[in-house]
Amino acid sequence: MTSIGGAASSGMVDWNLAVATATRLMRPGPDVSRDEARAVVAELRRHAQASEEHVRGFTGLGTEETHDTPLLVVDRPGWVRANVAGFRELLRPLLDKMQERRGTGPGNAVLGAVGGKVTGVELGMLLSFLASRVLGQYETFAPATRDLPAGANGGGRLLLVAPNIVHVERELDVEPHDFRLWVTLHEETHRTQFTAVPWLRDHLEGEIQSFLEETDVDPMTVLERVREAAQSLAGGRPEGEEGDEGRSLVEVVQTPAQREILGRLTAVMSLLEGHADFVMDGVGPEVVPSVAEIREKFQQRRAKGASRLDMALRKLLGLDAKLRQYRDGERFVRAVVDEVGMDGFNRVWTSPNTLPTKAEIAKPADWVTRVHRKPEA
Repeated sequence: MTSIGGAASSGMVDWNLAVATATRLMRPGPDVSRDEARAVVAELRRHAQASEEHVRGFTGLGTEETHDTPLLVVDRPGWVRANVAGFRELLRPLLDKMQERRGTGPGNAVLGAVGGKVTGVELGMLLSFLASRVLGQYETFAPATRDLPAGANGGGRLLLVAPNIVHVERELDVEPHDFRLWVTLHEETHRTQFTAVPWLRDHLEGEIQSFLEETDVDPMTVLERVREAAQSLAGGRPEGEEGDEGRSLVEVVQTPAQREILGRLTAVMSLLEGHADFVMDGVGPEVVPSVAEIREKFQQRRAKGASRLDMALRKLLGLDAKLRQYRDGERFVRAVVDEVGMDGFNRVWTSPNTLPTKAEIAKPADWVTRVHRKPEA
């Protein structure tokens, strides 16, 4: 197995163990022949190339720019390796601080090795759950590795998870060629967002690093907060503690400063996801004949989840909040485009100051007033 960077098994997380655990536990993909698999990969590549032109024409974004972000059609283990590499890069500053806080004595070294393996197994279990569900992903913070190329100067890469796309198109009983193009339209929109708006990646990374910097770097304190959050989610909140009902683990384990940052991040992610859904449906009728059927069936699948366990894990991981991001963000984009047109909406990409706030996502007219307000005579 390829190591995820140098000294990947040291420190607070055993990254290679995370990959090994996820690969061992993940579900097998759909039954396809080798020729069928080759055909799916080739078609996804064609659709991605066509989607780039469709998305840029519809949005007016990036019509002149070129980019070097690669497209990778991967299987489930490939998706895991790519995400572990991204996690390791993004979390490096936080984990380094935790390592320094813990100390370097012999006893701490032993505890660190054990803790790193435990964390690696837990991360692997999480990734094994997600690996069979993700259809595609634009990896914004993707470091290049020997097996996983990425764009120059910190650029990302676009992943399409072929077995998951085949699995869902069969589950929904939709036209495969239409569904594959529909999926690539969504993911290509994310690539266009980041390649056409150069400051967006650095802005997001800055917000995420600010969030992580606010994290209490004492490992025992972090573990205690996780324990309390898990008790809350399981209905076993200590007596006298109120106010955490219905909140995910991600939402509970944070400081007041982190809540403020998370509000800004939620607004940006709602914008990005809602914009991708809006574009996908806007382009769809022209190039995807069965788009209405696909959208209806896919929305039903998104809403209900696969099982009680699936729903519980979605709640724990905050994935229900992601579903709200799709809905709220799409309503925001549609309302703004209806009011000021696509060119008027695209002012959202001018700078961090023109991004909508969390409150404006819920009230698009407030964003229009703020960004498009007429100067007083």
